[in-house]
Amino acid sequence: MGTTKTARFDMRLSLEQKEFFERAALLGGYRNLTDFIIAVSKREAAKIIEKNEEIIASNRDKRIFFNAMVDPAEPNEKLISVKNDYEAMTGE
Repeated sequence: MGTTKTARFDMRLSLEQKEFFERAALLGGYRNLTDFIIAVSKREAAKIIEKNEEIIASNRDKRIFFNAMVDPAEPNEKLISVKNDYEAMTGE
């Protein structure tokens, strides 16, 4: 059976922040402030990472598209075969 490694993370809050977060944790049905902070932080981190990955993918896709427009590849045998089949079917 594997064991989960843990790490400690300490932070300082103002009393006002702590009370605010504790209230949200209670209203949100969390067992304690730690569970609330972990859940909310994890959810927000996932959103940030997902958005960043979308931007990276979008930029990569733009580069691929631009390069294909500027320097298109020659059609491969499969594409030529499909074109010939299409022309034979349509009489073009």
